[in-house]
Amino acid sequence: MKASSAPPWWRPDIHADRRPFLEARGRIVRAIRRWFEDRGFVEVEAGALQVSPGNEAHLHAFATEIVRPDGTAQTLFLHTSPEFACKKLLAAGERQIFDMARVWRNRERGPLHHPEFTLLEWYRAEEPYETLMADCAALVALAAESAGTRAFEFRGRRCDPLATPDIITVAEAFERFAGIDLLASVDAAGGTDREALARAAAGVGVRVAGDDGWADVFSRVLVEKIEPFLGSGRPAILCEYPAAEAALARPKASDARVAERFELYACGVELANAFGELTDPDEQRRRFQAEMTEKQRLYGESYPIDEDFLAALGAMPEASGAALGLDRLVMLACGASRIEQVIWTPVAEAE
Repeated sequence: MKASSAPPWWRPDIHADRRPFLEARGRIVRAIRRWFEDRGFVEVEAGALQVSPGNEAHLHAFATEIVRPDGTAQTLFLHTSPEFACKKLLAAGERQIFDMARVWRNRERGPLHHPEFTLLEWYRAEEPYETLMADCAALVALAAESAGTRAFEFRGRRCDPLATPDIITVAEAFERFAGIDLLASVDAAGGTDREALARAAAGVGVRVAGDDGWADVFSRVLVEKIEPFLGSGRPAILCEYPAAEAALARPKASDARVAERFELYACGVELANAFGELTDPDEQRRRFQAEMTEKQRLYGESYPIDEDFLAALGAMPEASGAALGLDRLVMLACGASRIEQVIWTPVAEAE
């Protein structure tokens, strides 16, 4: 395999073009650290080597091997998020923590994706997830101020990072942007009706394959019809994801059809994913097993479940947590068009 024909990032002229972006990154990182420290958060450093990299069907990890002194080996993974480790720290007694974690995700490369990137995660014990919405708005504004800009622009879309975010439920977004009654395909217990959603999606021109499940159709409508319009004019918070898309979020107490999960967008770019955290280990195990069954079906592989994490989950206090793609936020704040422009030493791309 030969190296990419693109000029290397370390060439002085290439580095000179990127340097203003990297300087802005430094200002943003310093400002974010101060912001959290001023509010009593403790910065932690989650270990990158984990028993499980996460148990979501479409999340792909880098595997490695640890060799013990006796010569026996164990497969470990570079973490895709510090989430499992951070929740163990909450179980241990920490109350407000943040981590600017280096994380790794495989099968991801593009203008907004890089195999190694920085994920800012923070957790608040005994705080509602709505508090994280205010955190996200403050961090977006802080990044803009640190970069010296009053507007984000990306792919022809413009966003005022100082404006109060538009808070919209997923169901409202499906109705507004796609003309689909999403909750008509979700029953009172959170179960889904694939055929109902497939018919609605096909009716608005979204391609539906015969082997698509409800989640596949949901994702395609979201990506094609909704995400490009989120965060135009001002940031957007897309909340109350269907229970089937809850991941590690708890159900909403007043409506079991949806979960306490939201995502933050600006200029059509997803910046953050946040949960009112699920603390039921039995339910979390069920979700992990379902996701790994789907991963095996789609990709012919699955990841182990971290039993230590499930044990800690049962001891964890009620909490809310968020993960924000720092590199993407820096991109928007300083006007970069590709994620490599804001990463100090990007991974070389081979042909």
